Amino acid sequence: MKKHLSLLTIACILLMSCSVIDELTKFDLDYQTNYTVESTTIINAPFSLFTPDVTTDSESTFENNNTHKDLIESIRLKAIKITVASPEDGHFNFLKDIHVFISTDSVEEVEIANLIGIENTDAKTLNLEIQDQELKAFIKADSFKLRVETVTDETISQAHDITIDTTFRVDAKVLGV
Repeated sequence: MKKHLSLLTIACILLMSCSVIDELTKFDLDYQTNYTVESTTIINAPFSLFTPDVTTDSESTFENNNTHKDLIESIRLKAIKITVASPEDGHFNFLKDIHVFISTDSVEEVEIANLIGIENTDAKTLNLEIQDQELKAFIKADSFKLRVETVTDETISQAHDITIDTTFRVDAKVLGV
């Protein structure tokens, strides 16, 4: 009986150690970009806006985390938040739907997040719902673009500058682990 208990204890320790080691091979990458929603009189019509290229600087980021491109197992979006940067009294009450897509010059775009049926809100910040997509081909590239597709449900009289904050979770083999 003691032998079985010892084996069970050793097995549990090994399993816990593996999960601890697995967590040590994960890290986050944060990126920020901006886009502008111009003043508009059109409502309920979708329109797309493109962000400037977002430089990933992935090679040095991977090196700083003791890994490199060839050892990346998975990259997924962990969080995405949009914030009205200006006007100072701006908020998202004009939005009905928002979809965010990612692309590179060599990889076709995929939807990474959205928020549909946004209620009339005075919020300056919205956390979008993440679409579970494998994104390592995008983040391993030198840069990526985001395309934001929105539908408004009211007119806005002045341009709104929007900041997009993204956090990607990287799962990599670190030092061959």
